[in-house]
Amino acid sequence: MIDANNNGAVPKPLAVTLVGPVPPPAGGMAMQTAQLLRLLTDTNQLNVKLIAVNPPYQPHWVANIPVLRALFRLLPYFWQLHKACKHSDVIHLMANSGWAWHLFAAPAIWIAHWHKVPVIVNYRGGLAADFLARQRRWVLPSLRRASAIVTPSAFLQGVFAHYQLKCQIIPNIVDTAIFHGTLKASLATAPHLVVTRNLEAIYDIATAIRAFAIISKQLPQARLSIAGSGPERPALVALVQQLQLDSQVTFCGKLDRPQMAELYASADIMLNPSTADNMPNSLLEAMAASVLVVSTDVGGIPYMVEHQRDALLVAAAAPEQMAAAVLTLVARPELAKQLAAHAQAKVTQYQPAQVLPGWLALYEHFRCANA
Repeated sequence: MIDANNNGAVPKPLAVTLVGPVPPPAGGMAMQTAQLLRLLTDTNQLNVKLIAVNPPYQPHWVANIPVLRALFRLLPYFWQLHKACKHSDVIHLMANSGWAWHLFAAPAIWIAHWHKVPVIVNYRGGLAADFLARQRRWVLPSLRRASAIVTPSAFLQGVFAHYQLKCQIIPNIVDTAIFHGTLKASLATAPHLVVTRNLEAIYDIATAIRAFAIISKQLPQARLSIAGSGPERPALVALVQQLQLDSQVTFCGKLDRPQMAELYASADIMLNPSTADNMPNSLLEAMAASVLVVSTDVGGIPYMVEHQRDALLVAAAAPEQMAAAVLTLVARPELAKQLAAHAQAKVTQYQPAQVLPGWLALYEHFRCANA
């Protein structure tokens, strides 16, 4: 494109600074940050720079000293933000609730505001409603300094609307070139169930294990793979031993993307027992891989999948309901086929070709506004 105001010269690529966590650990927001960075860079339309909020500690021994490690991470982070603002057309900030908001998101907003650089707050996570209710006094002034707030779901859009904050929806991205598969004959007699969430209290993996204990009584050849890491692992291992499921339950630990795709390719049903959620990547990945989804109906889940059309939804902390849903899929192969087909059709809207244009248009809007 030729810029008439630039003597016929081709304009410089728009400079975007992406701020957020990156793997490891491989959490949902970190994976979205890493994936978005790669896809934006591959467009060749932007000059993209990453500022990671969780770089490795230098020197490594600092990681063992709580207060010191915070200083060693925060001070370089603030300095990088100041430098980036001098050369950026827009700041794209990945944000969520809790201490991460106060330590990383809020300072980035105010630094960008001081430099008069547009900042897009890309807010995610299923705990936003509770976080805003408890800390609105501290959070809302920063959010109101954002040039735009973008959420991946109508669920979070509704949460922010309660505080008179307008949000644009740009959904998460799932790469269906990596996650793919078909329904398998094993569903009928020896279903392979998977849980692909971090081993943290909010995801209530114990409910999935208790549901599997019920399922295994009717389907003794069934097996469960739990992919993820976290502080709940010792308690969950103990629960598996208590329920005498050691031979059927495997703790896979942290998996990289190819390993996760391989796990989904071998799976029949994905269990999502979370107690709070927004738009989990794990559901999108399972849907892309033709893995049937049984999930709790919390937070943003009912906004992304429809009960008995794309997935089966159950109440949180209800292992009996989760087990019954799984056994329904085993007993009704036609329902399983319908759910898988509808899920695969729905997940196409989350492919890069559908999602990236929304980000590019938003970036360009702010460059034009500041021209």
